Amino acid sequence: MTELERRLGHEFSDASLLETALTTPACRMDRPEVEDNQRLEFLGDAVFGLLSADAVFAAYPWEQEGPLTVRRTHLVSGAALAAAAERIGLGSFLRRNVGAAPLQPHAKVLADALEAVMGAVWLDAGIDAARAVFARLHLPIDEKLNEWATNPKGHLQVLAQAMRPSRHPVYTINQVKGPSHAPTVTVTVEVAGLGRATATAGSQRQAEISAAAALLTELDRSDKQRHGNGASKKGRK
Repeated sequence: MTELERRLGHEFSDASLLETALTTPACRMDRPEVEDNQRLEFLGDAVFGLLSADAVFAAYPWEQEGPLTVRRTHLVSGAALAAAAERIGLGSFLRRNVGAAPLQPHAKVLADALEAVMGAVWLDAGIDAARAVFARLHLPIDEKLNEWATNPKGHLQVLAQAMRPSRHPVYTINQVKGPSHAPTVTVTVEVAGLGRATATAGSQRQAEISAAAALLTELDRSDKQRHGNGASKKGRK
């Protein structure tokens, strides 16, 4: 077993799969005859998608599709995968072009290579082996989604797109008052099937952000009420 296999917790039956997974596209600048890891990256992306969906589905049994989609997206984001790759020292095993510059922290090539490695594990030994490697990566499944606190429009967009059929928030300017250098703008945001909210601010952009935040707050309150009511009913049985 190689050092990287030890860190992954998987010994490959077909070592050529791992070698291909570690071969970056840039390596072909010097060795055009080698196969790079892009096909395995494509497969590994899908494997990560399946395993992350399974993980958040099990970890958050009370959440609905929208929040679960946000968690899944965060769990296997490029940044999360690059950080996991750094934790296992994947960069030192990559096959790169001669004279390549040192990898920067959270480099995309690390996330791409980790996806390729996961694709290679899947082909080598199937879903159980892939799930075991996934667990060893310690991806941030328990991390709070604080990144949305500063991006309520992005959060609302993800929730809307996760609906079936997919939707988009619609922002409407209701009123603009005051002088052009200091306006007061009122905006309503609506997502069909989720609801609507209105907010007023000193610019259209800020009013849209505030309206999105207001709708998210209302959705969170409604979810907690439904949850609480369900718990109360179970308690009365």
